[in-house]
Amino acid sequence: MQSRTVEIWVGVFVALGLAALFFMAMKVSNLSQLEGDGDVYHITAHFDNVGSLRTRASVSMGGVRIGRVSAIHLDTQGFQAVVDMQIEKQYANLPDDSSASILTAGILGEQYVGLTPGGSDVFLKEGDRLELTQSAMVLEQLISHFLFNKAEGDKDRKSTGSDKSDS
Repeated sequence: MQSRTVEIWVGVFVALGLAALFFMAMKVSNLSQLEGDGDVYHITAHFDNVGSLRTRASVSMGGVRIGRVSAIHLDTQGFQAVVDMQIEKQYANLPDDSSASILTAGILGEQYVGLTPGGSDVFLKEGDRLELTQSAMVLEQLISHFLFNKAEGDKDRKSTGSDKSDS
């Protein structure tokens, strides 16, 4: 009888452990925070590069989450990435000249959209587009740009004869 009781308690602890893992996975993947469309308004922003931005990523201003990315797609006319965002209605007083940047947070490099308020007296409304955007910084592009500039600098020094090793 005592063996049966131990087995039941082990089963309960295993079930609790699995439930905890499930809730942690939901929290990490942002699936636990799906809100309805009733208390949000939608805005868009066009970016040259969205990096690894994902649907359901945070939209924040001043470090406070004010919304979520609802969709990402390609504009076939301008060949830019279009980011659709849901902003909570309580933040309906965002100036229409606000800017959007794709930023990185945390050790894992999770990307999110950061909004910076403008100074306009006109506020964003349903369906508006943010005109001022800054794309994600892509590490590979930064490295190749640095290496290209370094190679060009070395070539220029050798062609002008200003190499210090000649003296």
